Amino acid sequence: MEDKLFDLMSKMYSELTGKIDGLQNKMLEFKEDTNKQFDSLNQKVDNLSNQLTRLEHEVKNDISSLYDGYKLTYEKLTTLEEKVDDISTKVDKQEIELRVVKGGK
Repeated sequence: MEDKLFDLMSKMYSELTGKIDGLQNKMLEFKEDTNKQFDSLNQKVDNLSNQLTRLEHEVKNDISSLYDGYKLTYEKLTTLEEKVDDISTKVDKQEIELRVVKGGK
């Protein structure tokens, strides 16, 4: 009876040990797979970060260029308004002079 019990215990122990070893192997595989996935994810995040930095640099340059264009347009518009005002004043003077000339006949 003791031999049967010992054999049963030995058999259970070896099966349990085999299952534990298998479980440890699966855990190691899972850990390796997880580490690979994290490494891949880190590379993707780094790549996105680099792309974002490049994009920010390009946008800053574009915004600066747009601001310069806006400034030049505003300056030209101001100059044109001044010229139109001068021309309008001259036309008004001419109209007054014409009325005086026509009225003098």
